[in-house]
Amino acid sequence: MINSKILLKNGNIIDENGNLEKNMSIYIDNGKIAGISREEGHEGYEVIDCTGLYVTPGFVNLHTHSPMNILKGIAEDISIDNWFNEKIFPYESKLKTEDIYWGTVIAAAEMINNGVTAFADHYFCQESVYRAVADIGIRGDIAPTIFGLADDYDQQLKNAVSFVEEYRDKNLRIRLRLGPHAPYTCPGDKLKEIVNAAKKLKTGIHIHVSETKEQVEESMRLTGKTPIEVLYESGGFDIDVIIAHGLWTTRKDLSYISDKAVFAFSPKTYMKLSMGYGNIYELKNEINYSFGTDGAASSNTLSPLEQARLFALNGKFISDDATAYETKDIWRQLMKGHDALKFNTGKIAEGREADLLIWNLDAVNTFPVYDPLTSIIYSSDASNIRYTMVQGEFLKYDGILKADIRSIISKVGEIQKEILERGKGKSKVSY
Repeated sequence: MINSKILLKNGNIIDENGNLEKNMSIYIDNGKIAGISREEGHEGYEVIDCTGLYVTPGFVNLHTHSPMNILKGIAEDISIDNWFNEKIFPYESKLKTEDIYWGTVIAAAEMINNGVTAFADHYFCQESVYRAVADIGIRGDIAPTIFGLADDYDQQLKNAVSFVEEYRDKNLRIRLRLGPHAPYTCPGDKLKEIVNAAKKLKTGIHIHVSETKEQVEESMRLTGKTPIEVLYESGGFDIDVIIAHGLWTTRKDLSYISDKAVFAFSPKTYMKLSMGYGNIYELKNEINYSFGTDGAASSNTLSPLEQARLFALNGKFISDDATAYETKDIWRQLMKGHDALKFNTGKIAEGREADLLIWNLDAVNTFPVYDPLTSIIYSSDASNIRYTMVQGEFLKYDGILKADIRSIISKVGEIQKEILERGKGKSKVSY
């Protein structure tokens, strides 16, 4: 826990709804927001002069595979089938625990630079992911991936359950849940078994569902049900569930989805892998959703703000309506990721965790500023985020990341060479 007292003095607050309140001071004590006012008493506080700057809640990356940063750029300009089966799965099969650790570290550093204060991860070798998240200080919601079709499925489930039991509540910045890969890779009773294990652990799940049109069609052919219906019959909507993608969710599926579910849209991945625009633009007003980045091997960047921007632009284009996808609506959806992860973040209010961003919009890419929210959503980049704070601790200070980036890049460069020398292995699963 961070014990220092920090005063963000005289900043312009943009809240979770996109509303602006000018010239306010935020008092932070013991990692939480202790007060908001125009008073200027600051004895005992470290003062950050925010005059002319903007303070917002941090961002949540609601779906990513952070270790895949180690494979960024390794599979380009190929079909989604070949992306999985010819590149990603074979290279992943030979990854080592230290590869996963350093992939997570550099991913977390990139996310912090992009204003991400918490992320939901879905990957294997979860102890390495946990160690990296704890070391760099970002918040993480970690879901060990479980492949029901793998030869060692029983051991994967056992390990995932043991991981949650051993590591839960050890670090206030880390939450845990189970990560069944998808209905099509956890068929039959296996998905229900994983869901029941999550219920027993009193935790949630994080799962890929209805990513492609072909997945939905194949599910209908084999089971007579959509992937959403399969998840429903497995009890998956009885508990907190992050739905990764759900791109091809159908209108009929809406009757199965509970308010415990939050969808994580990653439109950059859908565009890059030519997955279509699915039904999410049509159904967006009828489901809970926010934004993820998928892995860097598909989206190449880890910025939920970029994903939200692309979603809004795609939506305007697809709907042929420039008045749709209003700026404040997109901002509110971006902030909903906080509700899914339940870290007591996402609102600038007394008693909330101090996970905050401080923006400088007096820059060539964002100035002049007529509406700061529009400047953030459509014009800004990581350079405009001067400070990233998690639980009252600065992980990015005056534009500089706290982590030793030079050492991280050096180590990841060494691992990159090793990955290429090892080459591809044999995948246990296929797409």
